[in-house]
Amino acid sequence: MGIIPDIRQLVTLDFEVYGHVQGLNLTKDTRDRCTKAGITGWVKNSKQGTIVGKMQGPKEEVDKMITWLSTEGSPGCEIQRCDVRNQSNLNRLDYKDFAIRF
Repeated sequence: MGIIPDIRQLVTLDFEVYGHVQGLNLTKDTRDRCTKAGITGWVKNSKQGTIVGKMQGPKEEVDKMITWLSTEGSPGCEIQRCDVRNQSNLNRLDYKDFAIRF
């Protein structure tokens, strides 16, 4: 018998989205999509004109969100790239929900 991978593996990561991304509801849309997907963490506008945040949740859902932040984003966004840092596995979530920080 083979080993069945845990499809609900939890991961945590930091992200930063570059391009024309502020003032276009990207923080709100990110929060709403993460909440719907069962992802916890936070997002905020940075002083450098990027969007930064932390995501924690099922790897499959977090991967989908990073793809969305890298390629699509909110209407009107002109995304250059989405950098991911500090990705690792988790045993439990550190956050209860997904919030917009100021």
